[in-house]
Amino acid sequence: MRVWAIAYDPSDFTEELYQKGLLLVDSTSSARIKRFYRREDACRGLIARLLPRILLKQRGVASNMMTFAATEAGKPYITTPNINPPIAYNLSHDKGFVVMAFTDGKAHPPEYSIGVDVMKVHLPRRDSYRSFVDTFHEQLTPLERELLSPAVPEDEGLQRFFWMWTMKEAYTKALGLGLSFDFSRIEFDVMANIVRVDGRVPQGWKFHKFQATAVEELYVGVVAEFLEDDSETLVVLETDPKPWFESFKAATFVEHAIRDLAQAEK
Repeated sequence: MRVWAIAYDPSDFTEELYQKGLLLVDSTSSARIKRFYRREDACRGLIARLLPRILLKQRGVASNMMTFAATEAGKPYITTPNINPPIAYNLSHDKGFVVMAFTDGKAHPPEYSIGVDVMKVHLPRRDSYRSFVDTFHEQLTPLERELLSPAVPEDEGLQRFFWMWTMKEAYTKALGLGLSFDFSRIEFDVMANIVRVDGRVPQGWKFHKFQATAVEELYVGVVAEFLEDDSETLVVLETDPKPWFESFKAATFVEHAIRDLAQAEK
């Protein structure tokens, strides 16, 4: 499993770069990207569309042969034929980061059982820590609410919350269900680093925690990957070595995409 994390800074992402990047995606994708009202959202959408295309380019697939689809729940997957081994991937973005987790496709094709989520650790404007956490009361388990109690320092509690939430998001995205899955069924004990679903540790999963900074702001994320039914579930800590994690600046990434994908079309 690998993760590519693209750090997005609007001040470095020129209009010319955006327009050139749009030429690299299909007309349907381009139209969807252009629907975004805010240019920052459009740029993040563009980066998300380019990431799997660069991955396919590295696997020797020509740009005009790259095809994609999505499940009824909206989970994207690759439909390009004759890729061996097949590719499982998933995307997430939040403000300063766009991330893609990918690995060889194994369980539950064609979308496969991998999910990723990344979030900036911050309080929304005009929210207090307590009111923010209380908003998610119904989606948290009793243990999670206890770990976010007023006795916990605010900075620590906020980081705990986002570890919990990204874990829930990544797991349900790996299942291909997203928000249709009741998040209160999923419990992440951030102190013990144990994941439970319906009160039991699910078998066959590997959860990779990671953190990164963009413009001096902290982001946390989780990759959920289903391996096999009878394997022991493991949580890889954010402090463990991460040879699987690579970070790039958005402008540099898109410049390389323009060079590599445009050349592939010639």
